[in-house]
Amino acid sequence: MTAERSFPPEERAILLTVKGVGPTVVGRLEEIGIASLADLATRDADDICTRVSLLLGASCWRNSPQSRAAIAGAIAGAKAGGEGG
Repeated sequence: MTAERSFPPEERAILLTVKGVGPTVVGRLEEIGIASLADLATRDADDICTRVSLLLGASCWRNSPQSRAAIAGAIAGAKAGGEGG
């Protein structure tokens, strides 16, 4: 089994300031192979929610407005953080 990649501490801290984004959301991003703000900034919220839903074998991430809002916020935070603030 390969080691899971993780966000660098500074980038994790940026994500954790986003409303709705907590350690579980960051962990799910890492589980699907997203571990940098630069990578996250290029992603689509619907695609991420679908991938996490498939990973968990549950539709809650795909169907939840809260999950989608958290991921959209994380993407916006990644874009802002990737620009230096």
